[in-house]
Amino acid sequence: MCGIVGLFLKNKALEPELGKMMSGMLATMCDRGPDSAGFAVYGAGDSGHVKLTVRAMSPNFDFASLAGRLSEAVGSSVAVDVRESHGIFTVPEDAEQTARKTIEAIGDDVRIVGSGTRMEIYKEVGRPDAVAKRFHLEKMSGSHGIAHTRMATESAVTTDGAHPFSTGRDQCLVHNGSLSNHNALRRQLKRHGLSFETDNDTEVAAGYLTWRISQGDSLGDALKHSLDDLDGFYTFVVGTEDGFGVLRDPIACKPAVMAETDDYVAFGSEYRALAGLPGIEKAHVWEPKPATVYFWERH
Repeated sequence: MCGIVGLFLKNKALEPELGKMMSGMLATMCDRGPDSAGFAVYGAGDSGHVKLTVRAMSPNFDFASLAGRLSEAVGSSVAVDVRESHGIFTVPEDAEQTARKTIEAIGDDVRIVGSGTRMEIYKEVGRPDAVAKRFHLEKMSGSHGIAHTRMATESAVTTDGAHPFSTGRDQCLVHNGSLSNHNALRRQLKRHGLSFETDNDTEVAAGYLTWRISQGDSLGDALKHSLDDLDGFYTFVVGTEDGFGVLRDPIACKPAVMAETDDYVAFGSEYRALAGLPGIEKAHVWEPKPATVYFWERH
């Protein structure tokens, strides 16, 4: 099953409402994936700084102490915003690798799940509405975001398997479907220097797009190449610092619906995820075509 929602705001006046709108969309998808959930939000960012989303693997992790260690390692004050099991650390851009090594040196107690100028990622085991409430999604603001509900039909119910997956700065992906050649593709991407934290096929798809972009592709071109290189059935919703993209495989057997108004573009695995959005009754609503890339960017 699994369910996906995505929202891209064209009207900046709605940005304080992004989290509230996404919370409502995600809550309708609970019965498509009650095992785990996650979301990425593209909010405010500081020029010259990078946000590292760090997930604690055990309760009561001391994020403040880690912020102190990072400040000492990078030679400047590192701020942290703690939300439940996740901490968002803002570090100078030129000190990102030093910060990463400091975090990784801690061992298995923490894991970096995303990085970006504007992107924050949150994910945990549990019902999607409960996960959104734990991280106060309804209070978050931003220009766009994507979210996923997971039914773990092929692997254990763990936070590691929850979407979104991020393998590049300000890039993340959620996926409904299954890839048949992900193990072979994982081995190929490792030879190109990519590393993976899980056995999830969605992480491989995210890594593939990151690799294509590193080779000079635009996101649109990378998605087009995936139609030749990825086998299986899938619907992808992708987030970048400036944009929001959608792609279905050539067969398009997984459900998908989109809506666009002057204020926003929205995606849902089912129309009911969109039904509560403002102005939906006047929206252009359609089913994305198979093997067709859709993409919107901030200006």
